[in-house]
This record gives sequence, structure tokens and C-alpha cells, in this order.
Amino acid sequence: MKRIYILLIGFLVVSSGFGQSPSPQKQQHKRILFQNGSAHVGNGDYVHNSVIGVEEGKILFVKNALTYQLTEGDWDTIISIKGKHVYPGFIAANLTIGLTEIDAVRATRDFRETGSINPNVRSLIAFNTDSKVMYTVRTNGVLVTQSTPRGGLVSGTSSVMALDGWNWEDAVYKADDGVHINWPIKHRKSGWWAEPGPNSANDKYNKTRDAIYAFFQEAMAYSEVKNPTETFLKLEAMRGIFKGDQRLYIHTEYAPEINDVINFSRRFDLKHPVIIGGYDAHLVAARLIENNFSVMLGRPHSLPNFEEDYTYVNYQAAAKLQKAGVPFCLQSAGDMEVMNARNLPFLAGTAWAYGLTEEEAVASISLNVAKIMGVDDRIGSLEGGKDATLFISDGNALDMMTNNVTLAMVKGNFIVLDNHQMQLSRKYHERYGIE
Repeated sequence: MKRIYILLIGFLVVSSGFGQSPSPQKQQHKRILFQNGSAHVGNGDYVHNSVIGVEEGKILFVKNALTYQLTEGDWDTIISIKGKHVYPGFIAANLTIGLTEIDAVRATRDFRETGSINPNVRSLIAFNTDSKVMYTVRTNGVLVTQSTPRGGLVSGTSSVMALDGWNWEDAVYKADDGVHINWPIKHRKSGWWAEPGPNSANDKYNKTRDAIYAFFQEAMAYSEVKNPTETFLKLEAMRGIFKGDQRLYIHTEYAPEINDVINFSRRFDLKHPVIIGGYDAHLVAARLIENNFSVMLGRPHSLPNFEEDYTYVNYQAAAKLQKAGVPFCLQSAGDMEVMNARNLPFLAGTAWAYGLTEEEAVASISLNVAKIMGVDDRIGSLEGGKDATLFISDGNALDMMTNNVTLAMVKGNFIVLDNHQMQLSRKYHERYGIE
């Protein structure tokens, strides 16, 4: 029986990736025991002194170390993580990770197609596993993303992807998990955040909303035909929405529009409707619960949308939905969203500071996200039968002062925790003799 300590593994993993884009690692260990770490399970549970068994890439159990009897020969690898914290891999929903590299370089942006209605556009096949940005993100514990297209009324179809793999076929967790639509707004703003101007009614709101209704009516009729004589790709891509196999993600913020979205969902009997943004979601919480909605909250580290709102209104949004009983998660779409995806744990930390418990905050970027996207049978928590997609941090992962990921696994494989930024840091520390 081998005993491998986390510092040794960390050294090997870092050194193997230096100077190049890290390659996916092949698992060398069949039965692994992580011993004596503090496990944040992701479902609200916390085990202070834990043992976590992993076999063939799957989690066998998470137990209290005081009640576990270690038997010689049961494990080929035992990793001591005493004093460290274990988390399920954090999930970055509704982002263009893998679809864009440099925001200012058009040739590296592959998340938007021409045209207004494109449900047949699939982010899956455009996902780039060689993205350098991806490696900077996962060093903070973000190991899974929902790769999401942008633009138009119907942007396209997202997929749930692991941030590790030789290609998109390796990385995929759930192909084509849902279609994204951008609901119009009733009132337009003017000015900017420092000098907001007056609002004005959107005189095209009804026309745009009616266009969405018309497309969905056509798509619903098409979905009722089992073997159409002619295949229409845009309509074919909508079948899963009406069958209940896929989610419909509706990007909208304010109560008047959310109420219209709820009516829209009722009209088409949507099985898994999800609001993305949801600035006013807490104001219509009862209706959202009644109509089986979930919410992917907008970035907590954002300024208020209205001048009269408190500066901390976005910090408190998660706690308000938690208290109301609305299924929700956090996401960080917005300006420079790909490079800022690394900050996802700290968004949860802010939500923790403003009303969530610590384990509720962990769930808001792990199991809650997995449930909303329909992948909670495989990821999102440290529970038996799920993939060993997890990471270990020296300190609390929700605190930017203590988050230091020293070991991580994706689908049961150890991953390289190195990136070009860390390489440059080491280079210039060595050049100038900085300890």
C-alpha cells in the first residue's frame, strides 16, 4: 500500500505542466483514500474530519474519520489532507468559457452567430479544450462550466463541459442541456452608471415578444410530428424543450418581464424553465415556485441597477431567494466574464457574508447549479456514486485570502494545476530573487 502526500502530488502536477498547455492526465490509481480533510459535501452537509474513498473515478463514500476503520490493503493510494478543505468542483454556469479567448480579438470569439433565431447553434462542438484561460480558472476550484452561446432572440444551445479533456468529446458532461432566449425589456435605460439618464418605454417590446411566441408555436407544432417529411434544423433543435429533456434558459431581469415569462412558460407547458439574471426574482418568488422556475442569479459583484437601490442589493439577492425557497444558483456572466470566472468562489463568499450559511454558499456554486442543469446525478456534491470531480484547498475556498488549490480531480483524473500566469510569476520571482 502506497502513501502519497499532497505536497508531493502537487509538485509532480505543477512540474509536468510547466512551459506548455497542460495535457490531460491519465489516472494511475484505482482506489484512493483522502484522509482527515474537512469535507464540504455540497448538499449542506459538512464533515470536519473526513475520509473520502474513490474507486475507478467514482466517489465511494464520504465518512467521519473517527468512525472509519482503515484496513491494510484496501487502498493502493492514501493521501493525507489533514488541515485542508475538500469541495466538489465548482460549476460556472452561463459563461462563454471555451468559446472565447481574448475579448478584444474578434478571431478568438466564437460564441455568436448571425441571425436572430438560432436554437440549432451548438456551443458543444465549438468548445476549445486548449484555451489558456481555462487553466487560470480551474486553479481556483472551478472545474465545470456551462458553455453558452450569445446574441439574438434565441442564442442557441448550451452544453455542460468539464474544464479538462483532449477535445470536446472528452470534456462533455451533458450535451445540449438547454436552449437560451433573450427576453426583451419593457423599458430602456439611458446614460451610464455615473450619470444615469431617464428611462423610456420600449415601443418594440410587444412585437419582439410576439415573435418569440410565434416561433415557439411553430416549434411546438413541429415537435408533435414524429417523422416529418422534411427536416428543419431550427425546429428540430427545439424538440427537447417540449419533450422535457432540455431546459429553457430565459435571460431577463425585472418583475414585469418575469411575469410575462411565467405566462409564456404556462402557455407552452415548459417542464424546466430557468430565469437567468433575475434582479427582481425575489419580488415574484411565489409565482416562480408555483410554476417550477429556477433562477441563475446575476453576478453578485455588480452595481445596483437602480439609483435608489442600496449598494449591497446584489450581495443579498441569494439570501432572499434562499429564504423564499426558490431554487437558485450563482453565475458571473458580464464584462470580461471568462477571465473573471476564477472569482466565482468569492462571489459565493460575498453571498455567505450577506445572509447565506457557509454550506448554502458552497451549494450555490456546486449542487444547486448541477440540479438546475440536470447533471446532479454525476457532479455537484461529494456523494457516493458521483464522479470524483473535486478539489482540495489549503484554506476556505470561498475566501480569496485562503483559497489555495493544491490538488484537483476531474472525472476521477488528477489535473495539472498550473497556468501561464503562474509560470510567469515563478520566472520573475526567480529573476529578481524574490522569495
